Amino acid sequence: MSEMFDAVDALIASRAALPPAQERKRLRAAHGLTLDDVAGALKVRRATVSAWESVKKPTEPRGPEREAYARLLKQLAELYPAPVSATSTDASAAPVPATSPAAPVEAETPSTGTAPEAAVTTATGNTRTPAPVTAVPATAPRPAGTTRTPPTSRRPGVRKAPPAGAPAGAADPRFENGPLTVVDVEDGKVLAYCTGGLVLDVPAKSLPSLVDWTLKEAKLGAPKLSGPGKDADPLLVLTEAALERYGLPAALTEEERIAGRIPEGHKVIKQLTRAQWQLTKRGFGPWARIYRPATGAERACVQLCIPSWNALDTRHWGAAGQLPPAELARLLGVYASRVMTPRGSTAVTGLELMTALHPPTRASEPDADGKRHSAHNPGSLGKDPVDCAPCEAPDGHPLLANLPRFHVRGPAEKLFEEAYDWARPMTDAECTLRHLVGIDVNMAFAAGANGLTVGLGAPTHLSDPVFDPKLPGSWLVDLSHVDLSRVKAGKEWVELDGSMLPSPFTPKGERPEGPAWYATPTVAYAVELGYDVRPLEAWVRRENGRYLDGWYNRLRDAYVATMADLGVATDLAPADFLTAMNGYAARDPELAIVVSAVKATVKGGLGKLRERPRGEGWRPGEPWRALARPTWRPDIRAAVISRTRINLHRKIVKHAAFTGQYPIAILSDCVVYAASGPGPLDFLPYREDKPLPGGFKLGINPGLVKHEGTQSVLWGEEVRERFDAPELNLARYIKDGSVTDADHGE
Repeated sequence: MSEMFDAVDALIASRAALPPAQERKRLRAAHGLTLDDVAGALKVRRATVSAWESVKKPTEPRGPEREAYARLLKQLAELYPAPVSATSTDASAAPVPATSPAAPVEAETPSTGTAPEAAVTTATGNTRTPAPVTAVPATAPRPAGTTRTPPTSRRPGVRKAPPAGAPAGAADPRFENGPLTVVDVEDGKVLAYCTGGLVLDVPAKSLPSLVDWTLKEAKLGAPKLSGPGKDADPLLVLTEAALERYGLPAALTEEERIAGRIPEGHKVIKQLTRAQWQLTKRGFGPWARIYRPATGAERACVQLCIPSWNALDTRHWGAAGQLPPAELARLLGVYASRVMTPRGSTAVTGLELMTALHPPTRASEPDADGKRHSAHNPGSLGKDPVDCAPCEAPDGHPLLANLPRFHVRGPAEKLFEEAYDWARPMTDAECTLRHLVGIDVNMAFAAGANGLTVGLGAPTHLSDPVFDPKLPGSWLVDLSHVDLSRVKAGKEWVELDGSMLPSPFTPKGERPEGPAWYATPTVAYAVELGYDVRPLEAWVRRENGRYLDGWYNRLRDAYVATMADLGVATDLAPADFLTAMNGYAARDPELAIVVSAVKATVKGGLGKLRERPRGEGWRPGEPWRALARPTWRPDIRAAVISRTRINLHRKIVKHAAFTGQYPIAILSDCVVYAASGPGPLDFLPYREDKPLPGGFKLGINPGLVKHEGTQSVLWGEEVRERFDAPELNLARYIKDGSVTDADHGE
């Protein structure tokens, strides 16, 4: 009989009533829970919980998940009763604004009450009782970016979100105050704004004592991303007021800006030296690192970020440097938890992320005496740099020191894998259409890195090799015989208008004229199109692996999670996706900055793999500083760009074979088509929300496409006529249609 009762109880629970989607989201945010917290507790995917909270098209949990979810919501509803407006059953009730996991909403009480007082232990060990905190209604918007939270309104009880993807309760007690803090001065008092709304009193009177306080009392930092790796050092972001307090200039002079640092004789640097702190070779600049040599496994290192010294480049971080401390801490905290604690520019951080996920060394097995030693970590690039192949070396590299002074290397001497910059004149038929529509590939270069096999060790030279698509490297081969008017698509040959397509083998889309160096993905694509290849020579890497997979996964998850917080989910129908993307950045400008920074981390990190000299008195033929890094790997950069360009060309060919439509222009990851309507759905062949297999697909995941911009065909023809350039690349201007004389050197 008890089994029957249990079955009946389960049946009733499986149909448990649930509140509307917006109320589910409010309750979760009110308790400071992230989507990952709920997903971990219910043993479902993060995207599943997000779908349960989707206001437009919520899905409903079933089975035991529904019972547990209903129980969770019921208990939260008892803790956080909704205001009258939120409990209304009217479908037109105002929706609850989205709240980032990095900035959970405090526990609400009725709007006429106050939050209970709670004693707070500061990082200095002092206990204080804050003033009562007035509750904020669930429907109230987040404070504007220019609003500062006064010291009496600190929120000590707010829980901090764990790093994206971490299970609930996985916070490291050593870093309980988060990965970073923004140090500011208010009313003569030094305050440290941490992630999650926590504010700490800072007793430090000088910069050396601030560093000491950070390492001994602040409980800042982040756990390592990989088993053999290292914990992230704490990051201190210094406002202009904090710079003044600690004797530093609010801005760099022109000379200091060019040098990238303040003079070594500055009084603050002397203070650090007397306290036995050291600076890295780049000195005290916008991203200074202050450390003492490690003793055993103990690290003593603090990273500084100084926005007023242009540490946060506006091209990637927008107006982040002008945000109030609490807002800036929130923004950088989201980036730190989902990507990593910034180590410098987005480019530097992108490169550091590769190393953090694949440290060069690990502890060996115990020897006869039971001691462990530093050993190579399989799958990493190792701790020592390797020489590139001569064809992979950029101009001025020491490997090319014996070339004549003014020698210009051609395709048969130099690997040149770059992104597309191609355009063609419009046909008469295309001129009869009304619109030019641009689509852009999301995180295109990240998608190109996904699953890519790259070399891990030094190259090996081969003469007259047989091409192996599984062997990463550079191949000297003649691909001029590949005819795009007849290519293989799967097992069948298809006829195309080759004159309307760019060549997949050159960035400018021109057909090769003879032997040239190509990365493995480019040569493999020629074979895929149905043509034989006979390399003349090659530089291959027999030690290889999917080094970038973890890097891709981390950045993909950061991008997708942040876009979901901005209302753009991964499971939207095409029309709903285009609607959600319209004005997404305005929903939370700070999270939109995080999206921009994540994308810049991808491109910048790949660019650092082939970093060129940066002054320092360098002369052609001499080594430069970046060559000493094991992560200086131009072959990996070339392979990623090659695969990204090939991925795009494959979709273009598939689209042309099915629809007869050809691109007007391509710039990197943006493609422009002529269309009868103003949107992507006016030319992409969707049927019942299903895209063309192997073609372009609308969506937010890396590799899928979004709407980049629309202009009229008349605009395109007028611009090309104005500059007398029939093949002007319109993809460069499709987003806003703005073209100036300065763009063309007029």
